[in-house]
Amino acid sequence: MKKTNLQRLGAIVLTGVMAASLLAGCGGGSGSASTTTAAAGTTAAAADEEETTAAAADTEETTAAADDSAASGEAGMASWEPFAENVTITIPVYDRGQEGVPDVTNNYWTQWIQENFGDKYNITVQFAPIPRSDVMTQYALLASSQDLPTILMEYDFDKVATWAVDGYLTEYDVDEFAQIAPTYYGKMEELGLTQYIALNGENVFALSERPYYNTPYTYVNWVRMDWLREVGYDHIPATRAEYLDAMQKIMDAGLSEHPGGGSMILSGQGADQNYAYRTFPLNEEDWVKYGDYNIPSLGYEANKKLLKFANEEYNLGITDPEYYTIDTETAKANFINGKSYRYGGYISASMDWLESFYEINPDAELAVEVQSLTEDTEAGTVPAYRSDNPFGMIIGFSSQATEDEIKAAQMYMEWMIQPENLFTMQWGIEGETYNMVDGVPTSVPYGDQPSEYKQGYNNSVDYWCVIVASRVYGTAEDSIKTTSPQGLPVDFSDALIENYHNKQEAAKKGWAVTDCMFGGAVEGATEYGTELQAKYVEYRDKLVQASPDEFDALYDQYAQEYLDAGYQDVIDDRMELYNEGLTTHLAQ
Repeated sequence: MKKTNLQRLGAIVLTGVMAASLLAGCGGGSGSASTTTAAAGTTAAAADEEETTAAAADTEETTAAADDSAASGEAGMASWEPFAENVTITIPVYDRGQEGVPDVTNNYWTQWIQENFGDKYNITVQFAPIPRSDVMTQYALLASSQDLPTILMEYDFDKVATWAVDGYLTEYDVDEFAQIAPTYYGKMEELGLTQYIALNGENVFALSERPYYNTPYTYVNWVRMDWLREVGYDHIPATRAEYLDAMQKIMDAGLSEHPGGGSMILSGQGADQNYAYRTFPLNEEDWVKYGDYNIPSLGYEANKKLLKFANEEYNLGITDPEYYTIDTETAKANFINGKSYRYGGYISASMDWLESFYEINPDAELAVEVQSLTEDTEAGTVPAYRSDNPFGMIIGFSSQATEDEIKAAQMYMEWMIQPENLFTMQWGIEGETYNMVDGVPTSVPYGDQPSEYKQGYNNSVDYWCVIVASRVYGTAEDSIKTTSPQGLPVDFSDALIENYHNKQEAAKKGWAVTDCMFGGAVEGATEYGTELQAKYVEYRDKLVQASPDEFDALYDQYAQEYLDAGYQDVIDDRMELYNEGLTTHLAQ
């Protein structure tokens, strides 16, 4: 392994909850998972605490509520007092480039936070827009200009680990955090997430909640059920053979020239997830070497099968031959305009593209693709999927922030997690953005929300994700009903609930796969990752568009070139950590 400053990562705490996540994600809640890692303690010396409190008491300008509460033994909001001098904190918020949503840094809800939290405690709350498609570049620019937000947060562990290694994050006093934000810290303890807070012996992370992490139901595909009925199907194709047959009949009937549609593969994480194409039960070493979300596994047998199917669909005309020029918005428009059979997205009470679809196709019939529980033995596929991590946002505090700014940020987290504040941020204003229906909050369709109170993307998730990854109200079924798209000709709640229950069964079968996590630096990924992602896009397009009789030889050629371009180093680094006992393991 190449020696870089990433070597400082050392051993990550991967015990307890991480093992449990793999147990649920890969073992379906039975068996056991083991890790061999160095444990990192939660250190906060009492003498240092007393010294900090005394120093704050001596300096009136830095007096904060947390200092007083630490001295008095009180904790949380009841003990807070306004800062003597104004403190400014900056909170990151994703800028997704979506039309029709309010300005992400200045809208009714950012102002509501300022008025109800910031003004009360003499804190100015600013929001920093982070392009969702280019998170790492934006944070690097902010770091170089000494303008990092007060908290840094991301869903992917590798990103926040990189920030820690690059010096963007500072260690925080866990005891002090528990004093300032007892509700937030208590929730981490309740969920078992406190075992994730340490990196290389330093407490640098706080973690938000991810409900139903190994049964992720929030992303689903909708398909043209009316087209299927017209060509003789009374169900969504359950096997690959049925799918190819249905698509050919749809083309023959003139319903769509290229019903499979398609869109360009972007250079970045998540491209060509091949979980369904793997052989189960999984081989642990293959899982370690190839089971990564960020760098596509060109050369892995599961990836070859995925691309061979894509090549077949391209050559049959199912895939749009110009797919590599089609961006996400165009792919969405193609579905809305009746050119493609399937389109997927995250569910929310307001889904503008579904609303647009029914406006243009009022007589169409859509159906939700529900999680399958049957292996396709002829095709050699399994209805497996990537399980989420057992935590949502991974949060760190900026190394460029002052102590008061970090305290104010922790106060912000504690304020946001209070039920009344979280509910308001998630649902908005009754009668304007939601209504109570049979005792359950139901969002007003996005297009019908008054512009003054209009929520941000996906019910303003990018503001309250610091607490939880998705809205929860009552049971999972209740939450799905409240999140199910409203104002459409069809209520999809029952199908979405069925999808959730099927995912529960799939997880029990071991088909909810959590990626391997590493207790040290995968330096090849850091050095070659971006280049490999770009190369994969180039190679993939050539493979998909190749003639079928050339595919195998061409795949082998590109797989070798990919290894030579750095992927072999990535594999070797991962296996070195595995052999050293610094990775998670599959359930036995």
